[in-house]
Amino acid sequence: MPIRLIAGFGCRRGCPVDELQALLQQCLAAHGRQLDELVGLASSAHKRGEPGLQALAERLVLPLEYVAAEALLAFAGQAEAKPLTRQVTGSPAVAEPSALAAAARLGRAQLLGPRLRSANATCALARIDSEPCA
Repeated sequence: MPIRLIAGFGCRRGCPVDELQALLQQCLAAHGRQLDELVGLASSAHKRGEPGLQALAERLVLPLEYVAAEALLAFAGQAEAKPLTRQVTGSPAVAEPSALAAAARLGRAQLLGPRLRSANATCALARIDSEPCA
């Protein structure tokens, strides 16, 4: 079975699509992964309507899932907590929990490593290891 990945993003308002794409490419390269292994993108529901995230999903022809704060909290223990992020989104982190929550809907999820950061965004990759239980 081919490797399937979800990229989770956190970003500041107005983060440019080119910055998000460059960060994604950097994250993939850091883990020895390829763009064609991605099956989706994810972020906090707080980021719904963020133009850069929407543009990235359209550019890559991938679904973009917005994860509710409650679902992020279920995976927040696997990420470095940030007080401002908790204040704004209700979760102590966004990139890792978003990737894990979206991947867990498709199977058993495993974070590939810590998030990477650019000036205005964070990105983390979660691997989907198996099909979801029926």
